[in-house]
Amino acid sequence: MAVETEVLNELRRLRARVPQLTGTLAASTDGLVLAQDLPDAQPEGLAALTAAALGVGRRMVDLSVGGEFCELLVRGAGGCVATYAAGPSAVLTLLAGDRVNVGRLHLEGRRSGARIGALMATRTTAERSPGGGGPTGRPAGAPPPGALPVRVPPQSRHRA
Repeated sequence: MAVETEVLNELRRLRARVPQLTGTLAASTDGLVLAQDLPDAQPEGLAALTAAALGVGRRMVDLSVGGEFCELLVRGAGGCVATYAAGPSAVLTLLAGDRVNVGRLHLEGRRSGARIGALMATRTTAERSPGGGGPTGRPAGAPPPGALPVRVPPQSRHRA
């Protein structure tokens, strides 16, 4: 089963566990939709905004408390938008009504973010494995046909 299908299944299970969710989206950190369950929103626009919010959130964490970005919550009069890290290459965004239990939202969002991150890691590993064939049909990382070999000098054992 494709990773995107597994991610979509996780989004649907998440909506079943948190009934106040009005939409879910998994996106790459550069703003591309991986999977979505958004009946009343535009997934491409939300994915792009999620990537922008992730960048701002990461920068805020760097400048204030340090460490890795974990989550971001934006609350409005009509509900909230929560964004969770999903491994190094993906992000999970949840839309919820104003009556959502924020503690439950965080608990389930964090769990789903971790699951989606693990699913994305398996996809990345499969793309990098020998014979894993990327979009060009060559194994990931393989040079194009006719490319000259690149010689990489050995690294020094002593670091400055």
